[in-house]
Amino acid sequence: MKSSALATAALVLGLVAAAGAARAEGDPLFEVDFSNPGLVPAQWTLELRADGAGHFRTVRGSAPPQGEVEGRDIDRDIHLSAQFAAHVFHVAEKKSLFKNGCDSHLKVAFQGTKKFTYTGPAGQGSCEFNYAKDPEVQALSDSLVSVATTLIEGARLQTLLLHDRLGLDRETEVLVQSAADGRAQQIGSIRDILERLAEDPAVLERVKRRARMLLSKADNGA
Repeated sequence: MKSSALATAALVLGLVAAAGAARAEGDPLFEVDFSNPGLVPAQWTLELRADGAGHFRTVRGSAPPQGEVEGRDIDRDIHLSAQFAAHVFHVAEKKSLFKNGCDSHLKVAFQGTKKFTYTGPAGQGSCEFNYAKDPEVQALSDSLVSVATTLIEGARLQTLLLHDRLGLDRETEVLVQSAADGRAQQIGSIRDILERLAEDPAVLERVKRRARMLLSKADNGA
């Protein structure tokens, strides 16, 4: 009797796990790959699901050092707001999953190669571009680059907290300015390091003040 009950429980757990895996496979996935060998990092990838969960990875590349202290390559799970994720997938579906090409082929300055890829129940599609021919796709690209900026800044803040606390003064000032003009978006994605800075007695008071200001912005959906 006991072994039968255990076997039944194991079967139920197996079915639940299989159902969860099936749902995960059926969930839409958006991915943007960015590369620009002149920048640090030179390449990054952001994966995003419809609920805002995702993953972010960077590769430094071979560009010259940009300061005495650099953040390490990033490889971590992230969470963006559901509203932002909904907008990403809305644009992807509205633009036919990017199947019709994105690049404007205009002679504009190189801004980095972006590749958008959508995979999900609606189908699969991708496109690659420097500057998009569609204003909505270009606006989405700008927003995603701004999110990546936030995540990269968050990693840099963590490195500075460990190795150069005085450097936090300038870095948080830059981040506040970037958040104000839209160059850094989804500030809540780096909430953990901002909360540490806001409460750390060993950092400058103005650093703590800026961290609290950014956390307030994150609470308001920025």
